[in-house]
Amino acid sequence: MPSFVPRSLRRAWSRLRGRGVPVVYSDRYQDIPWDSPADPRRAEKIVVTLDDAGLLHSGAASEPRPASLENILRVHTTAYLRALQDPDRLGSILGTPVAVRDVPRVLDLQRLMVGGTIQASRLALRAGRPAAHLGGGFHHARAEAGMGFCVFNDVAVAIRRLQQTRGIRRAAVVDCDVHQGNGTAAIFAGDRDVFTCSLHGAKNYPFKKERSHLDVELEDGTRDEPYLEALAHCLDMVFAHAPEVIFYLAGADPYAGDRLGRLKLTINGLERRDALVLGRCRSAGLPVIITMSGGYAPDVDDIVRIHTNTIRLAASLAPVAAPAGSEAP
Repeated sequence: MPSFVPRSLRRAWSRLRGRGVPVVYSDRYQDIPWDSPADPRRAEKIVVTLDDAGLLHSGAASEPRPASLENILRVHTTAYLRALQDPDRLGSILGTPVAVRDVPRVLDLQRLMVGGTIQASRLALRAGRPAAHLGGGFHHARAEAGMGFCVFNDVAVAIRRLQQTRGIRRAAVVDCDVHQGNGTAAIFAGDRDVFTCSLHGAKNYPFKKERSHLDVELEDGTRDEPYLEALAHCLDMVFAHAPEVIFYLAGADPYAGDRLGRLKLTINGLERRDALVLGRCRSAGLPVIITMSGGYAPDVDDIVRIHTNTIRLAASLAPVAAPAGSEAP
């Protein structure tokens, strides 16, 4: 049984029989020493909700290890890492004061979350199926700066690691968080091997956008059908890039009930969104790494349902051929 499963969940976990997708999670994700607009309980609630459906791959599920500084520095600058020792700088990124004594704890947790996406990428390639990280998607972080609650860009770090240690050349990011992945866009600007696609609210945060390889700016109040039509067109362009791996930021914040979303997608519409993305990955025979990204609905059960639907759909995908490997984060 994975050591990360909280004591209260171990009986449920023991009933799983290796079905579903590899899932990466740590109960430490709930123990955050700063105020977050995202409900820290959502990841544990997703684990509970997945139990009866048997959607967790118990053989591959595991707690992440913190990303090494070597991996962080594949994307972020040394000067930025030094600057993060300043609690005021760190607090401005997280939108809440950080005490001096809490700086190491905050940075350790941020590195753990990056390690979660790295581990999910390793599991996806090794298992030849989708893998989900019940966290991550910190797409506002640039190489030299963080913002919008994002300290390190976990997806960018994972991609650079795959390129430099696993022989992966071409990757794509399908960012369906309601906020533009401006940090990811900036990191991969001019990089022909990493295709960045972002569907986001035109008038939503960040108010100064970067240029992704493909941006779709949606008006406030956009509903299911226009969103899904735009996404289908985007996916044609993403797969024309011929990626070897897909990172899917499956944000719950386009939901009509989200406090920060400003779009009007239904839960059914979000499930159809997931089916489009994951179905295309299956058809192309590509491993896909799922991160949760944003979700700020007042009722955490709505967020849990949205993410559980994503993992349920991922579990229906047939395995694809992929190289094995087990490097450390």
